[in-house]
Amino acid sequence: MLTREEALDLLKHYLRDEKMVKHCIAVEAIMRTLAKRLNEDVELWGLIGLLHDIDYDYVNRDPKIHGLKAIEILGEKLPRVAIEAIAMHNENNGFVPSISEAQRIAIALRAADHMSGLIVATALVMPSKKIGEIGIDTLKRKFKAKDFARGVNRDRIRGIEQLGISLDEFFELSLNAMKEIANELGL
Repeated sequence: MLTREEALDLLKHYLRDEKMVKHCIAVEAIMRTLAKRLNEDVELWGLIGLLHDIDYDYVNRDPKIHGLKAIEILGEKLPRVAIEAIAMHNENNGFVPSISEAQRIAIALRAADHMSGLIVATALVMPSKKIGEIGIDTLKRKFKAKDFARGVNRDRIRGIEQLGISLDEFFELSLNAMKEIANELGL
């Protein structure tokens, strides 16, 4: 299995957009927090979050194949369950996992993916444009505002409840995870 440093180097090789790299780092932070909460493998879930969009530039952001090319890129570098979770985090590519645990991880990954987008969008409308300024109540209000951050799929975020985590807890876990790496994100 890749180390975190090897994974980050690989990600930067395939993703040229620094904002996308930062997005992946944010999703990694949330996935690590979720793994701790769910008593899962923190390193593995972190790598899944970090590498989930590794093929994004490679496939020219095409949702029909995004996630599928990650299978080729990652090959044997991660356990099969991780690669399948990454492939199926995009529901538009038709990937069907052979390992049931991949589905559970993909639910967490989809929720983390969209929650990171909501948190960044919220930070960008704060006066300081900093994550540290965001409170849970503000984040909840932004979540409920359908016209805010339209690219964020609220149903994917709500999916976290399938894993036994309430929305309120997920808001708190995710916001705290991203606050811990705010400097790295430039937010």
